[in-house]
Amino acid sequence: MAPRLSLKGSIAARLAVGYGLLVALAIAALSSIFYFGTVGVFERSLDNKIHAIGTRLVQSWSEDGIQGVERQIDQQLHDRIDSDTELVGLIDLHGRVVAGNLPRWRGVLPSSGALEFDTMDRGNGPVSVRLLVLPLDGGWRLVVGRDLSELDGIRAVVEHALLISIAVSLLLAFAGAQLFRRLIEARIGRIRRTAARIAAGELSSRITVTGNDEFARLGGDINQMLDRIESLMEGVRHVSNSIAHDLRTPVTRVRSRLERALQAAADPHALVHDARLAIEEIDNVISLFDKLLQIAAAETGVRTRNFDTLDLAAIARDMSELYDLVADEQGVLLRYSGDGPVPIRGDRDLLASALASLIDNAIKYARSGVHVDIGVRRDQREAVVSVRDYGSGVPEQDLDKLCQRFYRVDQSRHLPGNGLGLSSVTAIAQLHGARLRLRNAEPGLEVSLVFPAH
Repeated sequence: MAPRLSLKGSIAARLAVGYGLLVALAIAALSSIFYFGTVGVFERSLDNKIHAIGTRLVQSWSEDGIQGVERQIDQQLHDRIDSDTELVGLIDLHGRVVAGNLPRWRGVLPSSGALEFDTMDRGNGPVSVRLLVLPLDGGWRLVVGRDLSELDGIRAVVEHALLISIAVSLLLAFAGAQLFRRLIEARIGRIRRTAARIAAGELSSRITVTGNDEFARLGGDINQMLDRIESLMEGVRHVSNSIAHDLRTPVTRVRSRLERALQAAADPHALVHDARLAIEEIDNVISLFDKLLQIAAAETGVRTRNFDTLDLAAIARDMSELYDLVADEQGVLLRYSGDGPVPIRGDRDLLASALASLIDNAIKYARSGVHVDIGVRRDQREAVVSVRDYGSGVPEQDLDKLCQRFYRVDQSRHLPGNGLGLSSVTAIAQLHGARLRLRNAEPGLEVSLVFPAH
C-alpha cells in the first residue's frame, strides 16, 4: 500500500490551505462590502439630511433673522419626521441655547463647518450624536445633528449577523478544504498504488479512469504510457529470443566451416572457399546488428536534431534510379510516378534507408516479368510515398504482424532476410511523425509512408 501523504509534502494539503485562505479572503471582502453598503448608506443619508436642514436654517437666518430661525426650528421639530432623533439648536454668543431641543452643552462645541461624532446626554444616558456647527453673524452659532442610537442599533445587528455568517462560512470553508484534500489524496493515491504495483513487477496494472477531469486525463495518459512501456518490454523479450534464435544458426555455420577449414588445411582452395563463406555469414550478422542499431536510434529520437526541409519526391526518384539496375537483374521493371516537389521535414539518410527497404522488399517479392510502382503524391493534409509490387501479396491475418521484429510470413522464409526491414521502416516513420500503411492491392502488396503536410 502506498504511504500516506504528509501535510508538509502534500500538494493536496497545500491546495486545501490555499483554498481555505482564498475563501476566507472572499468572505472578508464580501463582509466589508455588505457592511459599508448598509451602515455606510445610512450614515451618508443622515449626513445629507443634516446638511439640508442646516442650509434651510442658515437661509432663514439670512432672510428673517432670529425669529425666522426660531420658526423654522419649531416647524422642523414638530413635522413628525424623525422628530425623536433630530437635534437642532440656536446658540447665542454667550453659549446659551436660545431655541431648539439641543441639551445643555458641556465643554467645547465641535469646530464649525465640519460634521463630527460626539457624545451627548439626552436624559436617558449618554448617546452618540452626529453634529454640524454652522457659524452665524454676530457670533451666533447653529447646531444641527442626529441622535445615532438607531444607527448604532442597526450597526450592532449587522455586525452580529456578519460575525455569525463569517464563523459559519469559515467552518464550511474548513470542511470543504478537508473534503477537497481527501478527494485529491484519494485520486493521487490510486495513481501511486498503481505505480507501486507496476514497480513490483505487475506491468499489466492500469489506473482506473472515471470522469473527464484533469485526473482522468492524466490517468489516461499514464495508461497509454504504460501500454507503450509494456509493448516495448514485450518487444525487448521478443527481440532477445529472436536474436538468440537467429544468431545461433549463422554462428553455428561459421563454426562448422572453420572446423572444416582446419580439417582441410592441406587444400588451399577449400580453405579459401570456407573462409569466404564464414565471412559472408559474419557480414550477415553485422548487417543484423546494424539494422537493430538503426531501429534503436530511430526509436530514441536522437536523429531529430538533423531534421531539415526535404523534397520527398526527389528522394523517391533517387532511390528508384539507384535500384533500377538491381530490379533489371531480377527481371522487374521499376516505374516512378509523382507530382512536383513534396516538401517534408526529416532526415534524408533515414528516409532513403526506409525507401530502400521498401523497394528492396518489393523487388524481392515481385514475380519476374512484372513491375514495381513507386509513387509520391500530396494534398493539403498529408504527403504520401508508396511502393507496390505485383506479387502474391500477404495473407490478411499476417498484415498486422509484418512490422514485428524478425517476423516473416511462411512463403518468404526461403528468401534471404532477417525480418527487420519493416520494423526499421516503422521506427523511422514514427520518428518523423508519419505512419506506415499496408494493404493488399490484389495483386501484390502496397506499403505507404504517410507524412503530415509541411
